[in-house]
Amino acid sequence: MIQSNIAPLGMVVTPHHLASESALAVLREGGNAIEAMVAAAATIAVVYPHMNGLGGDGFWLIVPPKGSPIAIDASGAAGSLADFSFYAGATAIPHRGVKAALTVAGTVSGWAEALKVSGELTGNVKPVSRLLADAIRYAADGIPVTPSQAAATQSKYHELVHQPGFASTFLPEGEIPPVGSRFTQPDLANTLGILTEQGLDSFYRGSLASQLASEMSALGMPVTLEDLHQHHAKRRTPLRIAHQSGDIFNMPPPTQGLVSLAILGITDHLNMAEADDAQTIHRIVEATKLAFGLRDQYLTDPREMQQQMQTLLDSDLLATLAGKIDLQHAAPWGSGKGPGDTVWMGVMDSSGLAVSFIQSIYHEFGSGVVIPRTGITWQNRGAAFSLDPDHLLALAPGKQPFHTLNPAAARLNDGRVMVYGSMGGDGQPQTQAAIFTRYVLQGMPLQTCVSAPRWLLGRTWGQSSDSLKLEGRFTAETFDQLRALGHDVETLPDFSEAVGHAGAIVRHTNGMLEGACDPRSNGSAAGF
Repeated sequence: MIQSNIAPLGMVVTPHHLASESALAVLREGGNAIEAMVAAAATIAVVYPHMNGLGGDGFWLIVPPKGSPIAIDASGAAGSLADFSFYAGATAIPHRGVKAALTVAGTVSGWAEALKVSGELTGNVKPVSRLLADAIRYAADGIPVTPSQAAATQSKYHELVHQPGFASTFLPEGEIPPVGSRFTQPDLANTLGILTEQGLDSFYRGSLASQLASEMSALGMPVTLEDLHQHHAKRRTPLRIAHQSGDIFNMPPPTQGLVSLAILGITDHLNMAEADDAQTIHRIVEATKLAFGLRDQYLTDPREMQQQMQTLLDSDLLATLAGKIDLQHAAPWGSGKGPGDTVWMGVMDSSGLAVSFIQSIYHEFGSGVVIPRTGITWQNRGAAFSLDPDHLLALAPGKQPFHTLNPAAARLNDGRVMVYGSMGGDGQPQTQAAIFTRYVLQGMPLQTCVSAPRWLLGRTWGQSSDSLKLEGRFTAETFDQLRALGHDVETLPDFSEAVGHAGAIVRHTNGMLEGACDPRSNGSAAGF
């Protein structure tokens, strides 16, 4: 395995090396971790357009050197026209097309709110024009198409080719762009330029908002100018658990941060330090099933929650659930929420400020709808709503959909600070548990934890199977042991995107920063 990247002054991990370099450049200029993350977020919206973009949502977990962490929920609600009559005759919200593009895009509001936090913490904020400069250049001048983008375009071509704006944006000359070819996005470059000239808030309450609303109305989307006007990112109190190794933090509803914390809280009672590969997987998978049960019972728009999630985590419930796990037999379970494409990124600076961040358009290329003259691909996060009026996730105008997105952080008892996360829908909390368990409890080197083979309980794209899927690099003995425990095991490729693009940064007690990036991505861990 390659060694982790070590640096004393600043560290960045993203799933695309150009985003890492954008953030690192800001740190070199004296910017802080929040400013660097905004630069990375803008760049990766351009260079990884199948995974995220300005038409999606974002979630921030900001960990200052001292004091309480800050969460920012930059996710949008269902448009005011997105009611049951809008989907008359349908049994489910589609995953592609205009009717899938039903929620406000929140991520740009998150950039703005995070920069407000930056100003409060440090007294200075770099100009938006500086932070978005790389993104504008890459959109205007072009970037080399990654293998990930080429593969996503190829695999989803028939779902996307006829969606409004998709072909003219993502199929230059009518063809799937090959790996390494120059890919430009002039409309997106112009949109980013407007944000630098008129401010990030213009996305919601400026000329850009008016343009977006006009184009969305012409397309027949259920999101209006008033919906954009009403949207604001929200600061939240992160959820936390007191683990034997320290405090672990994650996002509150409407995200599944509860799931990630519950898995680690349950397995905290199962002596993970002594577990071999098969038992590590078995115990985390069994905890995952129980945590998914909590998710499906409780999680929805925070305004409709019937149970306080922090109270749930502070109770004896996780210990009780741990007692239900049979170390020798797999329990049956229902089904997961399915896959999701996302980017996780982390930054730490020399002051000790740390950021764990996720940005997403949900499925690959989101709804597939590109808003004319803007270059913005709109998300399909609203497909998480149900058209059953009695369902916990029943659609309603102004309601926030359920999110799989959940960036994580930890303050360990020995003084280390850790930010970590992954893309991948149902796989996000499982990958988080794998990385935390391997690094903190089992003593693996950080990069080994991220590079080592992983697993996924649930579905991958285009599949209905909720089996336990393992990368092929696990030993035959591990496969045999898991089957003997009763798991329905399938094999994934050796380095599969299905298990997510993960990453982590650790601040050691001597001030050194260590970063690890996923070889399954096109990213890097960069420091100085």
